[in-house]
Amino acid sequence: MAEMDKDLRSIQQARDMVTAARQAQQQWAVATQEQVDRVCAAMADAAFQAAERLGRAASEETGFGVPAHKKLKNEFASKHVWESIRDVKTVGVVNYDASRKVYEIAWPMGVVAALTPSTNPTSTTMNKILISVKARNGIVVAPHPSAVKCCEDTAQLMARAAVAAGAPEGLIHCMSEISLPGTHELLSHRYTAVILATGGSEMVRVAHSQGKPAYGVGPGNVPVYVDRSADLERAAKYIVSSKAFDYSVICATEQAVVADRPIAARLRELMQAEGAYFVTPAQAESLRGVLFQPNGAINAQTVGKSPQYLAAMAGIQVPETARILVADLDRVGRDEPLSREKLTTVLGFYVADGWEACCDVCIELIQFGGRGHSLMIHATDQDVIMRFGLEKPVFRIGVNTMGTLGAIGLTTGVMPSMTLGSGGIGGAITGDNITVYHLFNVKRMAYEITPPPESALRPGQVPAGKVYGPTPQELEKIVREVVSEILNT
Repeated sequence: MAEMDKDLRSIQQARDMVTAARQAQQQWAVATQEQVDRVCAAMADAAFQAAERLGRAASEETGFGVPAHKKLKNEFASKHVWESIRDVKTVGVVNYDASRKVYEIAWPMGVVAALTPSTNPTSTTMNKILISVKARNGIVVAPHPSAVKCCEDTAQLMARAAVAAGAPEGLIHCMSEISLPGTHELLSHRYTAVILATGGSEMVRVAHSQGKPAYGVGPGNVPVYVDRSADLERAAKYIVSSKAFDYSVICATEQAVVADRPIAARLRELMQAEGAYFVTPAQAESLRGVLFQPNGAINAQTVGKSPQYLAAMAGIQVPETARILVADLDRVGRDEPLSREKLTTVLGFYVADGWEACCDVCIELIQFGGRGHSLMIHATDQDVIMRFGLEKPVFRIGVNTMGTLGAIGLTTGVMPSMTLGSGGIGGAITGDNITVYHLFNVKRMAYEITPPPESALRPGQVPAGKVYGPTPQELEKIVREVVSEILNT
């Protein structure tokens, strides 16, 4: 018998895994809170212990980023994510409102189809497995084709830990046969209950087109505004370090500085001291040609690369000490490729006079490619900070923090997550950081607290002389006329 081709193998694997996950999930759905928490704690610990190895594997397989930084992301997606959801009730009665006499009861969704990106493969896999299993769901991970091995390794590691701690076999899966037909089968399968998509815009669009509940994320063209009131030394250190972190593959990484004119020159000097290399206009033009294709799509060969690697591709010279490359820009839109999202170590630098003018530039950048995602601001003027918070069309605004680590919840109080919603304006169902709350439903058992109106308890009466609808005689006449018409034709 001839061997099945890749698409058929992928389709069959998706079917087998979803079916197995559903069978296991039906057992897991009746687990106690103690059992759920014991399993999740074991998975989180196993992933945390393997953070360095898996980070190195992710970098080697994809060619993206910095192994040490991927280790940190893995530690975040295991330990920090688990600590953020550890005390969340996901079994039985999760809340009782005594004044309204309403019980809220957690109800799992079923099987989660989880799409993971090549940029943050192992950390996103850890994150999604933890929040899915905590909500008493099964999960099937569909990794990016360039990150199959490291994602499969991560999922298998966590699955073994889960079973050892008492979870049923087959609750956690990761596809190894990846193709578009196979991914479509996973997303559209009748046993798939919800889709959790992290990746490029096209992947998210497909996820939202399956007729299933879907959480997707949009692109993040994140501006960072530096106000005249900012702590410039900290702002410079944070911006350069954030853009250099894992070579800028987190979607909340700063993409363009918008500097208030009175402090722009000093900010530039301080950024240079932190390792920012400001390219010449000619060098910037070379970078434009390398980073983006004519249709505006980013060149995948440049994603998650060092400044020196990018410089070699562009045929330019940059210092070995450069941590990021910075280009002076004065416009936003299709005629300025460097105003797009750049998932690599290249940053735009704009200057405008006053927070209102800087606000306009930030909104231009957001509208051009980051609607609903994130914005960073460095300032001490609380009025300016609040104006930015109220007026910007994004759902994460980090204040005096690194974009990469602040938006995901490592250095701020937002919910830790590797999947950042962009809300309705960004094409997503929510602007939240996706976590366990999004993966279980809540049913409500409500007792009567207000007696029904007396009129609702009495038989309804037709007012005297009022007749609704035709009388029996009129109805008989209508029927005779219709029958006669049919016979005559």
